[in-house]
Amino acid sequence: MKRFFFTPGPSQLYFTVEEHLKSALTENVPSISHRSAAFQEIYRHTTDLLKELFRLPAGYHIFFTGSATEIWERSIQNLVEYESCHFVNGAFSQRYAGIAENLGRKTSVIRVSEGKVVDVESVLITESCELIALTQNETSTGASHALGDVEKIRKGFPNQLISLDIVSCAPYSNIDYSLVDMAYLSVQKCFGLPAGLGVWIANERCIQKSETLLGKGMSIGSYHSLPELLAKSQKNQTPETPNVLGIYLLGKVAEDMLAKGLDMIRREIDYKAAVLYNAFEKSEFLSPFVKDPAHQSKTTLVAEVAVPSRVILNKLAEKGMIIGSGYGPFKERHIRIANFPTHSKEQVEVLADELLMIGK
Repeated sequence: MKRFFFTPGPSQLYFTVEEHLKSALTENVPSISHRSAAFQEIYRHTTDLLKELFRLPAGYHIFFTGSATEIWERSIQNLVEYESCHFVNGAFSQRYAGIAENLGRKTSVIRVSEGKVVDVESVLITESCELIALTQNETSTGASHALGDVEKIRKGFPNQLISLDIVSCAPYSNIDYSLVDMAYLSVQKCFGLPAGLGVWIANERCIQKSETLLGKGMSIGSYHSLPELLAKSQKNQTPETPNVLGIYLLGKVAEDMLAKGLDMIRREIDYKAAVLYNAFEKSEFLSPFVKDPAHQSKTTLVAEVAVPSRVILNKLAEKGMIIGSGYGPFKERHIRIANFPTHSKEQVEVLADELLMIGK
């Protein structure tokens, strides 16, 4: 039986990836040198298309790392001398704060319970804070900030750097990147690619801050410091031997998404999310974990379950549909369903029907 993955990362491959993989093998992409003209063209193609897809303003750079987790560490090393502030509402936003603590920075945490988001209008942040870390879409709980929250933080704290986690919502979320200084993602979620590649968006303010810290004699990391990444990117290269195949595939999928159109992708995701939330509401065993509809994720949907999550996962697996269990302490109490661009309307409709059939 063919299986289809609605897991929130890694997830189902984007539907064009198989053909792009074949082309990559035909072109010997995995074998080319990362210092070759061929790789420079792959790098240029991918970064140019990502800048177009995200509608990045001038002065914003795109760098590649091994994962989004790496970017947590690199960003603290490069951008925080003394103190960072983290909005925490789930496991992944907490982990970013934990990395800052591990690196010896003073870490202010503004915490709300899982399933909610921080009320940005009520937060107080000290002037000594250098970086504000906000998670647009908390993958562990399905709680999503309204887009206007980023603008409110920017207006309230113009001097601080703002870091935005877009790991499980890009490119769906229509973000104005001029309001943030850095954003980051990993490709195994909405882009539907094999894991092993992180994408770091950083502006000139970030570059300047890292150079300032370096000038003070601080350690900002080695080969993946922002100055090193920038110097190599200006040659369409990376400091190390990178995931060449991953960068190639990312460029191809970005090209496919642009051809389809972001407006179409967003409309489809909105429709599919409505189908799934409707199934949660009608089900005898499910209810949305995030109670406020304004903060319910459209790309990572989380439901509370009245039976152990493994019961539902096993029933769906019998039909070839693989969904995610709850994260961490919610493993048996939640299910998580990815609603990414690769998941078609028809597939989501079938999944919703199967959710309603459980127990009947």
